[in-house]
Amino acid sequence: RAQLVESGGGSLQAGGSLRLSCNTFGVYDCMGWFRQAPGKEREWVTAIHVGDGPTYAESVKGRFTVSRDNIKSTLYLQMNSLKPDDTGMYYCAAGGSAACFSLRYTDFPYWGQGTQVTVSS
Repeated sequence: RAQLVESGGGSLQAGGSLRLSCNTFGVYDCMGWFRQAPGKEREWVTAIHVGDGPTYAESVKGRFTVSRDNIKSTLYLQMNSLKPDDTGMYYCAAGGSAACFSLRYTDFPYWGQGTQVTVSS
């Protein structure tokens, strides 16, 4: 059951930038982004806890930046220096503090419908 709404996906060439947004309709202790490429499992990209700084997967560290605006109930993902390997459906997810500890997608109870990002070489 999708309760979050993502936007901002698109198609672009390698090296470009995109900014994804997620309306969470509320504030959650842990919010993050996952992605899933065709034929692959859903993988964690980044997460941010209400009381701590963000964490990133090694594959995106230094290129992606997650931020949250609790007043607007919005989560953002700024993606720079995009690569073809970044192609996939990007999902916003939210949950309690335990989700930011485990980073397992099964521990995030709230999800968006996904927004497609396609990076060509």
